[in-house]
Amino acid sequence: MSPNDRETILIVEDDAPIREGLELNLRLEGYRVLSAADAAGGLEQARGRRPDLILLDLMLPDGSGLDLLRTLRREEREMHVLILTARGLESDKIRGLKLGADDYVTKPFSISELLARIDSALRRDRQQRDRRERERIILGAVSIDRGARVVHRDGEPVKLTHREYELLLHLVTHPGRVFSREQLLTAVWGEDYQGTTRSVDNFISSLRTKLESDPSSPAHLLTVHGVGYKLLR
Repeated sequence: MSPNDRETILIVEDDAPIREGLELNLRLEGYRVLSAADAAGGLEQARGRRPDLILLDLMLPDGSGLDLLRTLRREEREMHVLILTARGLESDKIRGLKLGADDYVTKPFSISELLARIDSALRRDRQQRDRRERERIILGAVSIDRGARVVHRDGEPVKLTHREYELLLHLVTHPGRVFSREQLLTAVWGEDYQGTTRSVDNFISSLRTKLESDPSSPAHLLTVHGVGYKLLR
């Protein structure tokens, strides 16, 4: 599978030979490709299909590509936009960049250079997506985003206290390992904590209520009788 398989590029270009050539080359690179021959079609595709990047011509039969870009940014649509046009005036480039374009390529262009610019524009998104995946832990119906410190259950946010989150994170990053209550107190509450091990029991009970489908018969936050607790993923 190509690393680009899930990235979609929208071409808004009225020149059919250029549009079709771009479609062919982008598909060969593994991108999903959408196309439109005018601003109205481009706006409809951008709103309905949410592409990752738009190749946008400025000279369109029903208006300026800059107007389309202005509309997209006013609607706070975050897809990358690479302006592709025969208009090479510096003032046009500056206007496009000020409106929120990510890059500007003047016709005629090298397809190799264009592909490199597209890859550059999307590379940061790939890196951020990979980092989010590495930081996300799935626990049945529960998703834990370590980077954002956010927990969801069945797609709905779960409100955890700071200590509940720290206890959950400690257990989930050591799956299958049995911890005594004393070990959990030291790891999560700190060595200077003056409370009792009953605190651990109370917090485990709260986590089960918030995260387990059946808190009375937990599938993940398990008691190891006579020892303490462990988490199964």
